[in-house]
Amino acid sequence: MMSEEKQLSDFLNGKTEYTLGLFRFFMEQLAEIGKINLRATKSMIAIESKTTFAYITQLGKNFVHVVIPFDQAYEDNLCFVKIAQVPGTHQFNHHLRIYFSEDVNEEVKSYLRLAMS
Repeated sequence: MMSEEKQLSDFLNGKTEYTLGLFRFFMEQLAEIGKINLRATKSMIAIESKTTFAYITQLGKNFVHVVIPFDQAYEDNLCFVKIAQVPGTHQFNHHLRIYFSEDVNEEVKSYLRLAMS
């Protein structure tokens, strides 16, 4: 029996126009930083450049939730709603919740550039 591969459309189907607009806007902002590829996994959308540098973990009614893993915690910021160390690792997941296009500001872009590099 073949395993069913998730498609990007599986995550986008049935989402509000508002959320789809935020998703498209976020993709445009990422594309301005560098070449990206989206890969649907079982439970999230991986955002890849040279490596996978961020994940869209949730498309809510009015937000897009992004997790950016770093090997240290960047506590001094105004953009992340949560920073959590993955147990047993040196990975710190930085949680970004985008409600408005203005949420993808210069601070967020600087962290995205850092994650992409």
